[in-house]
Amino acid sequence: MESITQKTDQITGEMSYKEYRDMTDALLKEGKTTGDNHSEMMVNYTKMNVTRMRRIDKYIKLNDELAGFAASLEQPQKWTVLTESWCGDAAQIVPVFNKVAEASNGKIELVFVLRDFHEDLMNQYLTNGGKSIPKLIVTDKENGKELFSWGPRPAHAQKLYNELKESGADFEEFSTKLHKWYADDKTLHTQEELLRYIMLFTV
Repeated sequence: MESITQKTDQITGEMSYKEYRDMTDALLKEGKTTGDNHSEMMVNYTKMNVTRMRRIDKYIKLNDELAGFAASLEQPQKWTVLTESWCGDAAQIVPVFNKVAEASNGKIELVFVLRDFHEDLMNQYLTNGGKSIPKLIVTDKENGKELFSWGPRPAHAQKLYNELKESGADFEEFSTKLHKWYADDKTLHTQEELLRYIMLFTV
């Protein structure tokens, strides 16, 4: 049977949310994650991220205004997400993208691409010179014009990230405090920022 790592067309190309999740699960069964680093640490991060995504998929409810804007979009859009399955921020955020796409009644085509297989694209959307993910790129589906980009995390989470970095926090402190922020926030700031961007750039 062909292993998931041999299916390069799926791994390197565009994927739906379900395909992205299925690929992640299949890689974990082989003791691997996306990218080239399949260390125990990276695989364990991915396992935690799968749990996070499952939890968010179950509890998330879009606020009425965001759901309403998504449902009332007049022009079809394509949402391209640069991500990797080992990324903790991505796990906290990509389920929100999926829910917005579901609320759009087919007006939003949501696709996922892996950062490390799309270096040229990633280099166009650096954050302070770094390849931070997830990164959302929204384009008009009919003419390909870019409407806006967003990411890698909501402004409040980015502020916390910057403060931790300036304080010299180690990775464990970074992870613990950032994921506590996400858990307490319950996707609210992510939703609010997406709504603001949609209102500013697509209406």
